[in-house]
Amino acid sequence: MKFSTPARGMAAGLALAVLAMPAAAANVQVQAGRSYMDSEATNVLFVESVFAAHRIGDSHWTWSPDVSLGWIHGRDLARFRGARYTTRQDAWLLAAGARVQYGDANHWYRHLFLSFQPAFNSARTQALSSPYEFVSTLGWQGRRFSVQVRHISNGSLHEPNRGETMALIGVGFDL
Repeated sequence: MKFSTPARGMAAGLALAVLAMPAAAANVQVQAGRSYMDSEATNVLFVESVFAAHRIGDSHWTWSPDVSLGWIHGRDLARFRGARYTTRQDAWLLAAGARVQYGDANHWYRHLFLSFQPAFNSARTQALSSPYEFVSTLGWQGRRFSVQVRHISNGSLHEPNRGETMALIGVGFDL
């Protein structure tokens, strides 16, 4: 598989971002699943790194730095072949943001999380039509396993804005 210049640049940027973070408490997740745009599915793959949690004041809330590199496979949908933005192109996303969790380490609900990441996008498609996107994720993560529902769109800052909504299953490794 040949990678485009933007994809190589995004991979290099993610590598630099990971190296710049304190590596002592990183958890790396490899996540795969299916993404849907207008009920049309495609394969997705993400590599995500979550770093040490920081308590928010005296509350039970914590936040963690969160970076990810994602790939969304293109779809060849006939109805968009003549459009300015098609669906055939693969999309690469580089995102960085924060993950929020509630509760102490021994609480069952501590494994639930919500994350938000601004992202840079390599492609212009019907689903992701701008160079900037927003990634919102709701999920559950144990030490070695995660399940997530993720939505990516540009928040209607540019049209078309169909977005990508996906279900992911991940396997984690501590670094």
